[in-house]
Amino acid sequence: MLTICSRGGQKPTPRHRVPLSRAARTRYLFELKEDDDACKKAQQTGAFYLFHRLAPLLQTSERRYVAPRVSLLELEKLLEKCGQDTQRIEDSVLIGCSEQQEAWFALDLGLNSSSAVSTSLQKSQMETELQGSFIELRKALFQMDMKDVSLLFTAQALLSWHDAHQFCSRSGQPTKKNMAGSKRVCPFNNIIYYPQMAPVVITLVSDGTRCLLARQSSFPKGMYSALAGFCDIGESVEEAVRREVAEEVGLEVESLQYSTSQHWPFPNCSLMIACHATVKPGQTEIQLNLKELEAAAWFSHDEVATALRRKNPYIRQQNETFPFWVPPKLAIAHQLIKEWVEKQTCSSPPA
Repeated sequence: MLTICSRGGQKPTPRHRVPLSRAARTRYLFELKEDDDACKKAQQTGAFYLFHRLAPLLQTSERRYVAPRVSLLELEKLLEKCGQDTQRIEDSVLIGCSEQQEAWFALDLGLNSSSAVSTSLQKSQMETELQGSFIELRKALFQMDMKDVSLLFTAQALLSWHDAHQFCSRSGQPTKKNMAGSKRVCPFNNIIYYPQMAPVVITLVSDGTRCLLARQSSFPKGMYSALAGFCDIGESVEEAVRREVAEEVGLEVESLQYSTSQHWPFPNCSLMIACHATVKPGQTEIQLNLKELEAAAWFSHDEVATALRRKNPYIRQQNETFPFWVPPKLAIAHQLIKEWVEKQTCSSPPA
């Protein structure tokens, strides 16, 4: 059994005592992505997040999940103990680095390796050795620290992309990833493939005093959220917002404003582009598209503010008269809804 701490095992001596700036870290990561030798050298003093079939290894600490890291030495011992070739480590992907220039990688022990000598490792065996559990990220992310979530989002998206793009779409030949996992190359025709994100607009619609929230049948019971949909080919963000609102609830957007963005690895790899939209006055009758949504409704400021304050949305309180809740704080939809509530509060005249 390997003994690992929640933030890695045996720590190498940092190469820099003074913390690196954001710009310096960015340049360092660029170097590792472009230079296979430099990246392989960084693995010697780096740390690894482990996955099994895209589920990250997590440990419980103070009722929250933390993502442990292991050193290269610990990872090599684990693979050897399980009868695996350490060449499997080359399937890892670079996901970031610390201020002390410690490179961070992610490796999936459940997906078939690109190396012919390696096979998938058993989940239970890994969990016993690593004193943790491989938990589906979507189920665990709301009980994790934001720093962990951001790194695991990147890791899962990259690991999933590499698993799905192992062959060239033109030649049909196997592609080969670079050491950092920032691209794949077809040796047959030298075509380079880069990981991509699909743009998604997520829009909170308002009529000035109320906001519109909707739900899909796949949502947890009682949860309502903002409208969302993938951008079509050839669309601008503004055009996508207007189309999605029209398609899903039959309303025409009069004006819209960009808010913020968020990487979201579900269902594959999305860039959530958050906007506020106002519909034309007097045109607020919802025409629900049942192929897209299960329900949609207008909610008042007080109703939404109450939903935001709910501490445990999964358990309905006995005295609750309006049983609905909104996505948790980590989701960009929560931030959109919170912004709207705060804006309405500030604009309301004093009592």
